[in-house]
Amino acid sequence: MDQKKLAFFKKRLLEERDKLLGVVNRNENHGREADTEATQDPADKASNSYTKELLFSQSTGERAILMQIEEALQRIEDEEFGICLVSGEEIPYKRLEAVPWARYTIAVQEKIERGELEEEE
Repeated sequence: MDQKKLAFFKKRLLEERDKLLGVVNRNENHGREADTEATQDPADKASNSYTKELLFSQSTGERAILMQIEEALQRIEDEEFGICLVSGEEIPYKRLEAVPWARYTIAVQEKIERGELEEEE
């Protein structure tokens, strides 16, 4: 992949990382605020508990994407970006435009989702 395309993807990955970091930090702050509220009403406590659980589950998914973004940025530095981690084939440009942190070609991703292949760590 040429340097211009790599710079484009690096910029997109950094922007997405910054956006997700903001979301994760806001969710953590909201979760802490729900913890510190001194409500005695059981309905409020239940609502706060549900809100914390929801924010936690959202943050978990966002953290997983953040990790994949960090890995993609490292692959750019290692000059391995855009190469499927399993097959070694080039990941199509259109796929990288849609999901710039993609680690696999669509064919490999489908096999992983069907349980036919193990996901690379």
